[in-house]
Amino acid sequence: MRHLYNKVGKLAIKKFMKESYRQIKDEWQLAQTLSQENEEIRRCAFQSLNLTTETEAALKHTYKDCIFIGCQLPMGLKKRSKDCLFLPDMGETFRYRNHLYSPEELYEGYSPAVKGSYETCFDGRVYKHYLKMGKHPTDVKETLARSLHDHSISDCLHDFLSNYNERRLVGIMGGHSLSRCDVAYRQVAHLSKHLTEKGFLMISGGGPGAMEATHLGAWMAGRNELELQDALHIMATAPMYTDEGWLETAWRVHDRFPQNEFKSLGIPTWLYGHEPSTPLATHIAKYFDNSIREDGILTIAKGGIIYTPGSAGTLQEIFQEAVQNHYLTFGYASPMVFLGTEFWTKEVPVWPLIMDLTERGIYKNLILTLTDKKEDVEHVLMEHFEKGLGIKD
Repeated sequence: MRHLYNKVGKLAIKKFMKESYRQIKDEWQLAQTLSQENEEIRRCAFQSLNLTTETEAALKHTYKDCIFIGCQLPMGLKKRSKDCLFLPDMGETFRYRNHLYSPEELYEGYSPAVKGSYETCFDGRVYKHYLKMGKHPTDVKETLARSLHDHSISDCLHDFLSNYNERRLVGIMGGHSLSRCDVAYRQVAHLSKHLTEKGFLMISGGGPGAMEATHLGAWMAGRNELELQDALHIMATAPMYTDEGWLETAWRVHDRFPQNEFKSLGIPTWLYGHEPSTPLATHIAKYFDNSIREDGILTIAKGGIIYTPGSAGTLQEIFQEAVQNHYLTFGYASPMVFLGTEFWTKEVPVWPLIMDLTERGIYKNLILTLTDKKEDVEHVLMEHFEKGLGIKD
């Protein structure tokens, strides 16, 4: 009898595990789901959808153990639901997302031609609300709203990255204070453009400085050198993110050189909302919780991370990534490329330290490169990618 009970129990668990929630995120998936013949719809997660556009079809069904998050619902649908969870929008801070932000969505209401329009655009309003409620709020509705928003961003990020080989995901880390006129800024832009054209998805924290240079390069992928120089010239009129015109000139490049083929991913946070998110990232995963965001960048970039000159934040990321590689947290180590020999050996001498720790066995499994040449960067990243395909041992 006990054997039979265990067998039945295992079958029930196995069946339950197979019936995970099916996510419904766009109008096509909604229409397909509502067109099914079965009267009962079970274990579906409807996310940020307007079901009132399909009222007749929606009310033909009953709903069992479904989740409705940030949806507009036709009158009477809740009465046809059993064991369902309904999570409404909770104000401007919480708009449950079914896709990552685009620059146009994040900056909805902003116009380069209208002075002060950033404060009234979507991003500006959310940041103002964020400061008003506090960076670390105690209001339970606010903390819940932020958590739900960030959950939706992580979910959308997972969907977006599922379209890529994980060894094609490359991060660039570096200082937010890097001037657009600095040689290093131009070097990062050229490198990112080249790697994007080689099939890598370039990822950064989505802010100014080296982060913006990453997305400028990816945005200009597929264009010639003269066009890149033109873009750099436009942006050089406002070198620092604190300069008037910084955001305006980025949007001028955005509009003058439309990008429809190549993509890049920015992962900014409202914790650093005083540093505007670059509109040159085609996809933006903006978080409230900075710890989720920081850990996420290092976790995502399994194709390798390029460290450009930076300060405290960049140093933190170096040693955090070294720990992940040391313990092979994701099954294998990823390249750590230090771009800027003079900087990493003398100005901020991380390279001698990390090499010493590696040689003494304190760190293991690290794949380290120190260089000033984009050819070296490409070589080590391609080698890592090909190893994942089994081309190289």
